[in-house]
Amino acid sequence: MRDRRRLLGDEGEGQAEAYLRRQGFRILGRNVRSALGELDLIADDGGVLVFVEVKRRRSGAYGGAIEAVDARKRAKLIQLAAHYLAQHRLHDRACRFDVVLIQDDAGTAAAVQHIANAFDVAGDDLRW
Repeated sequence: MRDRRRLLGDEGEGQAEAYLRRQGFRILGRNVRSALGELDLIADDGGVLVFVEVKRRRSGAYGGAIEAVDARKRAKLIQLAAHYLAQHRLHDRACRFDVVLIQDDAGTAAAVQHIANAFDVAGDDLRW
């Protein structure tokens, strides 16, 4: 079961990466791992560092991209981003959090929902 879920997740991240590239993003990293966890995608959008959470759904039964990233997940993403910024010594770099939902409905092409700046982060949360 885990291998199948991982494969579906990897495919979704690939679709999200391709979509973002078409939108002009420069992809800096995919599946960026640390001792704290994993960031799906890290990109540059016109000088802004973007931490992208990718969710793939097989139906619309559980809501859209925003519903896929709850408060606990947002807190984890903030923690991972702060760690990444510290590791790479990125002082005062403008950054934001985006969510990309890939929804596969049976018999149709995957739909992409991209929410730029999906949630706000207090400035101190990303300081190191």
